[in-house]
Amino acid sequence: MTQPVEARCDHCKQTRALFLFEPDHGHLGAGMFTCRWCSRDKQELLCARCWSAEKEREENDPGINEDAATMQKICETNARVIARQEAAAARDRAECDAIAEATRTA
Repeated sequence: MTQPVEARCDHCKQTRALFLFEPDHGHLGAGMFTCRWCSRDKQELLCARCWSAEKEREENDPGINEDAATMQKICETNARVIARQEAAAARDRAECDAIAEATRTA
């Protein structure tokens, strides 16, 4: 079993077991250039307490939550469009098969 790496936390500066904080979100448009996590040159090494605080801030960030809601709407719309396209393609195949069958029997 490997031991966690212990070093100074980039946030609280105490020596503890550290974790690399990696934001768990994506962005739409220009939001990614002003996001406090994505605009950092390097992600911080954080202890469990500081990592939890950063994660909570990320989860409560209104910009990220707005982007997530917008992305959900886009994905739902895309799914509906794809379903309609697939249904139209199935109808077209059925019509072509019917024409081919009618041609063979004629």
